[in-house]
Amino acid sequence: MVLGRRLHDLREQAGLTYEEAARALDVTHATVRRMEKAQVGLKVPYVEKLLRLYGVQDSGEIDAFLGLAREANRPGWWHRYRDVLPDWFSAFVSLEAEADQIRAYEPHYVPGLLQTEGYATAVLRAGMPHAPREEVERLVALRMSRQELLERKDPPLLWVVMDETVLRRPLGRPHVMREQVGRLIEVAAQPRVRLQIMPFAAGLHPAMYGPFHLFRFPVPELSDVACAESLVGAAYFDQRDDVSAFREALDRMCAQAAPVHRTEALLGAIRKEI
Repeated sequence: MVLGRRLHDLREQAGLTYEEAARALDVTHATVRRMEKAQVGLKVPYVEKLLRLYGVQDSGEIDAFLGLAREANRPGWWHRYRDVLPDWFSAFVSLEAEADQIRAYEPHYVPGLLQTEGYATAVLRAGMPHAPREEVERLVALRMSRQELLERKDPPLLWVVMDETVLRRPLGRPHVMREQVGRLIEVAAQPRVRLQIMPFAAGLHPAMYGPFHLFRFPVPELSDVACAESLVGAAYFDQRDDVSAFREALDRMCAQAAPVHRTEALLGAIRKEI
């Protein structure tokens, strides 16, 4: 999705139409459209020809882009869960896997990357009351597999702001929440994890609309992507002005929330109350 958007931006910067790009590849203009919308795989020879057509001359930039295209064409590990994985969330997991910085605001529950198995099961059962047990178990397994990226040799920076509501709302039996808060205390100590709590006393803040994620990638040519979730899916944003609005809201929240160095003490106090 990110690579397709970058091809779209480069084509427009070059002042070329879909039809002109298509003639260079000897394909239909619909093929170029689908490439830009990530509806088809990115054939490396096509991508290289388009980059040069669009005026990209730096060999290092071309090689980096082609490397990402090859990587994007490989089926991700999450494809083995395609029986339970919605299309909109497949894009989310792909962005999560490629990002080197993930920032998030969560007003309702602990983000999936930080959930325990018991907590994840309770959340999914509450959100999918009619789902068969087998489907919930598959989704829990997917969620646990996603967390392996935090154990990588080069894990992304994960910076999360959670409302205090997340930690106060009863969820399942008390031991489930105690275990979850204990997990948060553990991960908060990791050097690539920053966890902040937005206390009730902080009052209103700029992101009262709902949960969202911001993804940043190791290749500077790729734009940041924001993802805002809803009950039935998610919307993705990569236009500069849109992403800037999400980033500014999160920056303000980070300044308004309890600082990172107080997180462990706050979580410890909440755990004693459960």
